[in-house]
Amino acid sequence: MKLFLPFLSGFLFITALSPVSAQTPQDIQKIETLTNQAYPQLDALYKHLHQNPELSLQEQKTAARLASELKTLGFEVKEHIGGHGLVGILRNGPGPTVLIRADMDALPLEEKTGLPYASKARGVNAAGNEVNVMHACGHDIHMTVFVGTARALVGLKDRWKGTLVLVGQPAEENGLGADRMLKDGLFDYAPVPDYAIALHDNSYLPAGTIGYRDGAMMASVDMMDITVFGQGGHGAAPHTTIDPIVLSAQMVMAFQTIVSRTISPIEPAVVTVGSFHGGTVHNIIPDEVKMQLTLRSYSPEVRQKTIETIGRISENLARAAGLPADKLPVISIREPMTPATVNDPALTKRLVGLFRSTFGEDKLVETEPYMVGEDFSRFALENRRVPIFMFWLGTLSPATIQEAKAKGTQLPSLHSPLFAPVPEPTIKTGVKAMSVAALHLFDKQAN
Repeated sequence: MKLFLPFLSGFLFITALSPVSAQTPQDIQKIETLTNQAYPQLDALYKHLHQNPELSLQEQKTAARLASELKTLGFEVKEHIGGHGLVGILRNGPGPTVLIRADMDALPLEEKTGLPYASKARGVNAAGNEVNVMHACGHDIHMTVFVGTARALVGLKDRWKGTLVLVGQPAEENGLGADRMLKDGLFDYAPVPDYAIALHDNSYLPAGTIGYRDGAMMASVDMMDITVFGQGGHGAAPHTTIDPIVLSAQMVMAFQTIVSRTISPIEPAVVTVGSFHGGTVHNIIPDEVKMQLTLRSYSPEVRQKTIETIGRISENLARAAGLPADKLPVISIREPMTPATVNDPALTKRLVGLFRSTFGEDKLVETEPYMVGEDFSRFALENRRVPIFMFWLGTLSPATIQEAKAKGTQLPSLHSPLFAPVPEPTIKTGVKAMSVAALHLFDKQAN
């Protein structure tokens, strides 16, 4: 998931949520004690995962490590779901079913943090090219918190009843993993949850803080391919051709008016042309151009209108260029698209109130919705209406944020080769937040 945010000049703290009782102080103290005791192992796990990242759909060794961790803790584990996906199930008597999900894949980037445990890994991408690999989106943090939470909840088995379902998901970065796991029968092995929760680290919030959003949090994502045809020829005789490069350039510029002139200004949408390929040499006008776009929106209506408008613009510009019906642009959308991530309002209110009483009001940050995408949204299971909640986990030292602010420099975003979380406070905060959330959801009196 790619995250780009403006520099945070200040935080918007909770002011209106009603308080929700935290777990007992003894429960919280036990979580902290268990996490402190386990931290040397969690730190070693984090650095191992960081130094051994694997690309989307290639997470074989990563998944095996997570499966081993869960088996050691007594979970019933099913592997190879939808590729390298796995699920761990811990049944602890009658009660709710709570699902916690962590994603496992890394990105094709060369790490430039200079950390002593920086990744030097190499891999082969889907196109067959050898690339550098890095956990630049923090999925190594997610997995470490996942294991730390499993340890804490096993250590607190006498304090909750129900079924804990832990999902290690592949291929979040390309939006394929959750869909593949569901189609491969994830819930044939695991019970359908009463609640599904997840976290994502944040490259702009200080470690020790939690970001939240009620309702729409992340956008839907479509990946679109357009092939633009023409009539090639000599570059010195353009009048004898129909130039697909010029036509494609006209299309790219016209697409920029979709958000500004077709979509309502109060509806969020993004149309980005991320790839444009055509031609082979200086003096030949080619027969075709290929473009790749990403489309982002929150409502199905805006999504559909964007797709239809791209089709209308493409077809009419091609006709205006003189192309016949059999040479009109061909448009395809990669399946599956990624649905928008919308936090359940009631569940969000409960858990944010819980975090408020657990961590203190000054540690909670209300964030704006972003146009990034996250296939955790699929765990909402539209036909079963599972409430979902994802929250942001701060990763940076306050000193780093203050220094960047003082110098007027931009902090590295997610997907940056410079993204470097501060491990200990980030991991400990994540484990504490996930553990208290699960305990609260298992509490019959709270349901």
